[in-house]
Amino acid sequence: TDYGSSLTVSLPAALQPHQPFQIIVRYTTADGPAIWWLDPELTYGNAKPFVFTQGHSVCNRSFFPCFDTPAVKCTYSATVKAPEGIQVLMSATQSTYLEEEGVYQFYMEYPVPAYLVALVAGDLTHADIGPRSRVWAEPCLLPTAISKLSGMVERWLTAAESLYGPYIWGRYDIVFLPPSFPIVAMENPCLTFIISSILESDEFLIIDVIHEVAHSWFGNAVTNATWEEMWLSEGLATYAQRRITTETYGAAFTCLETAFRLDALHRQMKLLGEDNPVSKLQVKLEPGVNPSNLMNLFTYEKGYCFVYYLSQLCGDPRHFDSFLRAYIEKYKFTSVVAQDLLDSFLNFFPELKEQCVESKAGLEFERWLNATGPPLAEPDLSQGSSLTRPVETLFKLWTTEPLDSVAAASSVDLTKWRTFQTVLFLDRLLDGSPLPHEVIKKLSECYSSQLDSMNAEIRIRWLQIVVRNDYYPDLYKVRRFLENQMSRMYTIPLYEDLCTGTLKSFALEIFYQTQNQLHPNLRKTIQQILSQGLNPLPAIDTTAVTTDTPAMVLEDKVSEATNGAISLRDVNVSA
Repeated sequence: TDYGSSLTVSLPAALQPHQPFQIIVRYTTADGPAIWWLDPELTYGNAKPFVFTQGHSVCNRSFFPCFDTPAVKCTYSATVKAPEGIQVLMSATQSTYLEEEGVYQFYMEYPVPAYLVALVAGDLTHADIGPRSRVWAEPCLLPTAISKLSGMVERWLTAAESLYGPYIWGRYDIVFLPPSFPIVAMENPCLTFIISSILESDEFLIIDVIHEVAHSWFGNAVTNATWEEMWLSEGLATYAQRRITTETYGAAFTCLETAFRLDALHRQMKLLGEDNPVSKLQVKLEPGVNPSNLMNLFTYEKGYCFVYYLSQLCGDPRHFDSFLRAYIEKYKFTSVVAQDLLDSFLNFFPELKEQCVESKAGLEFERWLNATGPPLAEPDLSQGSSLTRPVETLFKLWTTEPLDSVAAASSVDLTKWRTFQTVLFLDRLLDGSPLPHEVIKKLSECYSSQLDSMNAEIRIRWLQIVVRNDYYPDLYKVRRFLENQMSRMYTIPLYEDLCTGTLKSFALEIFYQTQNQLHPNLRKTIQQILSQGLNPLPAIDTTAVTTDTPAMVLEDKVSEATNGAISLRDVNVSA
């Protein structure tokens, strides 16, 4: 019921088939899962209130009356009135502002599914960063956003167009949202939403924006007709993203990022078990289940591996690029099922159809779609060995007993590494935690000060290692990190780790000191984490890791999180 109730309209009996008709629905939207209201204190500038919507996958039914399924697409227009000084933006191709009335008017001229209708309003200013791109952000963040993206978006769009044909949406603007934004990024057409927290992590910012650029073709122009086949958007967009990064940054960087993601996929596979039905590409959506709950790394990475396998059947990825251009041209502004993609593929390559590649033993298309477990085949990442080999070497130095290679390991300067190298190394240490005390002590001596100056994607992983290994000398850094974070992706994993081990009292204390700077939705999620297994609280001495504030007890218990949910702590992937 949080998502609203269905509206049934009885049509007049005299209405002829295919006869146009108009329905007017007068409605009021209450608080719902699509609409996020922020007080000024939850923004970076602390000056004005802020609101944004997040429609994926089925939230927009709480925003406006709609056929909330990706199978239905339509154009839309909107009129929005806002107080003076509040900038309003929507995912639309056209917009005007009537200053005397304080009214914005928007029109999306191309058909889109309901989940891609998006609105944001707040203290936003802009700057042009390319001939068809503009960045929007709170005034205090705008210079950083400009410095990170100026000229880059046009480079990525041009590379994508060379692969998949013209960009059909006109403008490609980006708006950076406060840290309460519940996901990393959202591919709303003409206006990508992205969390501001990612600005400090250059390589993650590059990958996340390019992924949303790829959605302009795969997901927005051609959409999965059912939420049971989300891989049609996410798997293809991930493949296109990596083709774009290969064109713009080289194969080695692309292979490094892919290795990082596939590591996370295998980590999730180990947790879920190979027979878990959510590891299928075609997942069965049971009544009453939110489709977003089915989105996982398999949607992205197993989907990517299948698309990559199809590209390898062609012999040359450029031949597959040609097919994808034809696929987009044929199906743009419509919604498709997997069979549409696969039939188009075999018709485009009749020689492959003659070879019956869809029935190749062990790699049957049907098995790719409906078998549980890991991908049936994975890409060759040897072109990234110059970047991945140093990670593997350093990891072995730290995890091979006896620990007599510390001198060699400590000579490695992580500040010279790429972000994806460092997070891959730290993720593998996380997988091996808890580590022997001597190892974690030496790791801290070698790297802790280096890691302190790095971006949040790196720091959170080191702090998770600290927590999982109960390494008290560095726990003050966990406190400092959480005191300065309001983002879901940088708080939830640490709270889950703290509450799994012996540090729940420490977690409770930090939460009570920082809860007022968190969005109510995030606050509720953390309360759920803290309340699980609350009594009895572990009796530990926190004097070594806290200030003079005593450990507190969570008074307002809330229901436990859904049983069987996979925690971010275990999945350890932020996008």
